Amino acid sequence: MARPLSRRTLFQAAALTATAVSAAATGRAVAASNAPAAAPRLPAAWTVRPFALEDVTLGPGVFAGKRQLMLDHARGYDVHRLLQVFRANAGLSTRGAVAPGGWEGLDGEANGNLRGHYTGHFLTMLAQAHRGTGEQVFADRIITMVDALTEVREALRREPAVLSVEGRFGRAAENVRGSHQYVDLPPAVLADSPALTLSAWVRPAHDAAWARVFDFGDDTTRYLYLAARNGNGVPRFAVTTSGPGGEQGLDGSAPLPLGEWSHLAVTLADGTGTLYVDGTAVARNTAMTLTPAALGTLAHHWLGRSNFPADPVFAGAFEGVEVFSRALTAGEITELRDGRAADASTGRGDLASYAFDETTGSTFADASGRGLDATLRRTWGTPSHPGFLAAYPETQFIELESMTGSDYTRVWAPYYTAHKILRGLLDAYSATDDGRALDLASGLCDWMYARLSVLPAATLQRMWGLFSSGEFGGVVEAVCDLHAITGRAEHLALARLFDLDRLIDACAANTDVLDGLHANQHIPVFTGLVRLHDETGEERYLTAAKNFWDMVVPHRVYAIGGTSSGEFWKARDVIAGTVTDTTAESCCAYNMLKLSRALFFHEQDPAYMDYYERALFNQVLGSKQDRADAEKPLVTYFIGLTPGHVRDYTPKQGTTCCEGTGMESATKYQDSVYFAAADASALYVNLYSASRLTWAEKGVTVTQTTRYPEEQGSTLTFGGGRASFTLLLRVPSWADAGFRVTVNGRAVPGTPVPGRYFGVTRTWRAGDTVRISVPFRLRVERTPDDPSLQALLYGPVDLVARHPGPDALRLGLYGNAGLSGDLLPSLTPVPGRPLHFTLDGIELVPFAEGTEDPTHAYIRRSEPHVIFGTSDSGVANPARSDGTTLLDEIWAAAPFRDKGALVARVRSAVDAWVSAGLLSRADGDTVVGTARRATYAD
Repeated sequence: MARPLSRRTLFQAAALTATAVSAAATGRAVAASNAPAAAPRLPAAWTVRPFALEDVTLGPGVFAGKRQLMLDHARGYDVHRLLQVFRANAGLSTRGAVAPGGWEGLDGEANGNLRGHYTGHFLTMLAQAHRGTGEQVFADRIITMVDALTEVREALRREPAVLSVEGRFGRAAENVRGSHQYVDLPPAVLADSPALTLSAWVRPAHDAAWARVFDFGDDTTRYLYLAARNGNGVPRFAVTTSGPGGEQGLDGSAPLPLGEWSHLAVTLADGTGTLYVDGTAVARNTAMTLTPAALGTLAHHWLGRSNFPADPVFAGAFEGVEVFSRALTAGEITELRDGRAADASTGRGDLASYAFDETTGSTFADASGRGLDATLRRTWGTPSHPGFLAAYPETQFIELESMTGSDYTRVWAPYYTAHKILRGLLDAYSATDDGRALDLASGLCDWMYARLSVLPAATLQRMWGLFSSGEFGGVVEAVCDLHAITGRAEHLALARLFDLDRLIDACAANTDVLDGLHANQHIPVFTGLVRLHDETGEERYLTAAKNFWDMVVPHRVYAIGGTSSGEFWKARDVIAGTVTDTTAESCCAYNMLKLSRALFFHEQDPAYMDYYERALFNQVLGSKQDRADAEKPLVTYFIGLTPGHVRDYTPKQGTTCCEGTGMESATKYQDSVYFAAADASALYVNLYSASRLTWAEKGVTVTQTTRYPEEQGSTLTFGGGRASFTLLLRVPSWADAGFRVTVNGRAVPGTPVPGRYFGVTRTWRAGDTVRISVPFRLRVERTPDDPSLQALLYGPVDLVARHPGPDALRLGLYGNAGLSGDLLPSLTPVPGRPLHFTLDGIELVPFAEGTEDPTHAYIRRSEPHVIFGTSDSGVANPARSDGTTLLDEIWAAAPFRDKGALVARVRSAVDAWVSAGLLSRADGDTVVGTARRATYAD
């Protein structure tokens, strides 16, 4: 009986509790199980199964080379930078790490509302790298990250605790940027005092405007505050009973230095206010008639938080906060600058005094004698709910539930980010068997189920229908994978809560509704539906996914295998009309490959693997720059297909979704080279790529030796013991002539059919050698909405022209076309550079080369004269109203068995065009004569 998926392919199929976690002596944790271990299971609906990444080793070639570049990045990047945003959110020490920035930073796009997603991608990359190479360094980095995320989740479940750091004179309390923490003082702190001194040592960590040191007020009408920076970057004190327009204020003269201690003080009495910075009076206002007493009883007395909700929380450290009921003298302010209040003549503040020398807990003792102890709090209130894990508070999830329109500056796809974290944890578990990763993943899903299961169905439908804000990525697929491990009904129920019924129903009915939809928001939805079908048996899900795939391929796919224009889909079969510099978002290709693979598990339609080859060998390879960088993965976001486009491998501000999926793609190139029939009766060779398969179930190895696509074929060599099965070799749909197979030098009988699999059934023995010949030919692919705009493909390779833009290149290809219809003889090979050619002095190269050269992915076809075998007839090439030319019609009949067959085709076409009045008889005779005299390549 065939061995089903290994644990490392579909994880460990044991039901593990979400809370019973104990640390092992090694420092790793193992999740305890309250249920007996279940045998790993293969989804019953799968008729083929994949091999684990560790079962397929990449051989030398383009894939191994690109992967090595990404492995260098995986080894070199400081994972503590990724963990910084998680630790900050939990109020933990960030260990001096600097957040990655871009989408992972608070200063990035949409205020960093997607932060945390990149950590999930990175975990998946590390897991795949470890499984694909066996190198311990990747497992060690996973364990470091799981250690940290476990600590983060625990911290989020409790009240915040002081982060004690070295201060100016002793200890200090730091609130890390992104922690959303502030200090809450009791309401009686001001005591209706007619005079006031505020004094504090601060060490700002960020230059955000309007972050408060002090803010005592009710709302945005009655308050007094001291801000570290106003809109001009300098300190400001203000008091008002009528909002911003009525503020009586004091402004500093210079910004406070970041990362350094500064002493701030404000005195207010008898109509005069004075602002001091480091003991020096920098502002004085003698018309400040308002006093604390004028404000009356106030609701909020905060350190580090503003009464204006849009203002940032103060990021930095506090020490020696003193509040006095009188205006200190300049000399007394100088004393406070030079030492602790307890050692100064002033003594401690009589209204409130906080040294901030606590090293544990969340309470700060008041030394004024009034017993006004302060409390460290988070702006979102109580601790997070059980299982929650993120790099930002639960607030985005909460706000999404009431949104009626998309606004990613408020809410940016929180369930998408949750998916990336969940996927990374599941992959970390599959690679290391660290039960804590599974515990974190299971807990996160428990939290999602608790949140979503109580919402009305109408609310869920509205949420998932929102552009961007409601995007949830591949969460359904990941939750189904978790359910395959735990078997818990809640996890399967959670997966179904993401059903977007109107989309599923339309696609199940084969109604194309994709025009205007955001591409990458929806592609992973359908991969999730395939997995839901696996877990539930509901055909509606699988039918919708199959029909969806057919709506995208080929109707919305560019020659490189990518899809989307400006991230969105347009009308069906509009390709030329959607070519811009923001076409082919890289995430879309990644997700289309995942969907194609998932569908193939159910139906072995070679079209899925034809598409897989196209996208993998072109867009996916070409999206990775051909150089190493420890700091950046160097992966594209968009791949513009406009004339002369130069690829951007450091897109936007960095840490984007496409860089994340690019890291994943580059560490799993081998995942679909081979599949096995579910009953182990057949081995599918889907891709021709240098690799070595270990098929433990059969006791055999298969080593594929090839330089494909530089080489037009591949060799398979068997090792191990004897085994009987059918070897199924994919015949690419473009391989329309000359595909041949030999076993041990003898031709295999049968007729390979393009777009099918060619089977060889036998008992295989060590040393058996299979040689596959896959002749390439140069062909064009016309865009359906503008046939003169064409892509050049040589076998699986999309050839692009290296040439500046912005004008489209006009090239002719029929000039030396061969009798086979192959256009390659019109090109000149570049010596010593496989797959490089020239035409009219312009270099044509594989799209997969990750350079920064300007390229043309499409050319404007121009065949002004009728030419055969380089012989120019001198006759203009006529065209029909639809753009089809005489040469197009002639060569559409290729291949020709010999020159006579071609000349006969020329004669019949000429006669038809003459009869239609599109060509004169004299010119027609000249065309036929030229065809007869010309010499042709085969």
